[in-house]
Amino acid sequence: MKPKTHILPTIILAQFACTSPWFAGNTIIDSLIIKTGLGNELIGYLISAVQFGFITGTLVFALLMVADRFSPSKVFMVCAILAALCNWSLLLENNAAWSLLSARFGTGFFLAGIYPVGMKIAADYYEKGLGKALGFLVGALVLGTSFPYLINGTSWGNDATMVIQITSLITMLGGFLLFFLVPNGPFQKKSTQLNLSAGPRLFQNNNFKKAAFGYFGHMWELYAFWAFTPFAIKTFNSISDQDLSIPLWTGIVIALGGISCAIGGLLSQHLGSKKVAFMALSISGLSCLVSPLLFEFGSSLFLVGWCLWGMAVTADSPQFSNLVASSIDPKLKGTGLTLVNCIGFAITIVSIQLLSVLSQQMAPTYIFLVLAIGPLFGLWQLSGQKND
Repeated sequence: MKPKTHILPTIILAQFACTSPWFAGNTIIDSLIIKTGLGNELIGYLISAVQFGFITGTLVFALLMVADRFSPSKVFMVCAILAALCNWSLLLENNAAWSLLSARFGTGFFLAGIYPVGMKIAADYYEKGLGKALGFLVGALVLGTSFPYLINGTSWGNDATMVIQITSLITMLGGFLLFFLVPNGPFQKKSTQLNLSAGPRLFQNNNFKKAAFGYFGHMWELYAFWAFTPFAIKTFNSISDQDLSIPLWTGIVIALGGISCAIGGLLSQHLGSKKVAFMALSISGLSCLVSPLLFEFGSSLFLVGWCLWGMAVTADSPQFSNLVASSIDPKLKGTGLTLVNCIGFAITIVSIQLLSVLSQQMAPTYIFLVLAIGPLFGLWQLSGQKND
């Protein structure tokens, strides 16, 4: 049975809206420091708090099999409301360090009921053509991630309150929209019993393991690339005596990745998810290796190179999710996707912290070389995965 025409656009719109708080706190971090009078040493903790929250949330959701035991649309809505409230709490008067960190941690925790659960909902509707559906869905997530940067690159970005209010409001609206317009899908297979070992046992499935490990290689690169794109633009400005807008171009680089996810989804209909993921990983891995050269070019070539990298670094993400979802029992799709997200995001903290250390110890134009480890590992794992 073909899903109603409004289903996929609604999931896409809700995913875009509800992931916008992810980087919202990061984009106004300087304003938060000034407002609270807290030291700059808090910046790194605030950036990492949302990642730790997401990792904790996905681990809890995976072990308790939340997306497979309860209505995923209801889980999505409840988590959207709670994520919006955590995001909004950044605007409270007299915020202390612990309350800011708690707000960002809580935002990440409840995003665990949005990103992987949104993919689970899509899988419940699109048994065939899931690579295409996930391409648009993850593209929406990427655009949602870039949205606060794009706001911050406009005149509205001068008002930190506006960034938080807009992202919180659309998150709530996105949650309600999905709940009321997208009921449980026709291919949903509900798990009736809690099995705490169900998630870890999935790694005994070779196809699941290879797809998951390929995704882990992709994640080693992705969030470190996003997190340090502002640093790269700042470095380029310093070397070349340019004045490129850091928030605006960061938003553009990330947003282009959303477009490439959709393109990759369309290509997967003809080439298969494995080939699309392999091509994207190859291009992003090559970008890691040539990254020092990009700083030697003029602003036009630097931006073109960084934007192309921004497109390649995300295009494989939905295809890995399709490979993961397609390799396991339908009753465990939500658990499998959530568990893979949990481990993948734990890996991002290691690569982000590594780049942070390297940026203090070596020439900044060379730090991105270390990200090539991820694509190389991912390509190795993909080569052992059966065709989808």
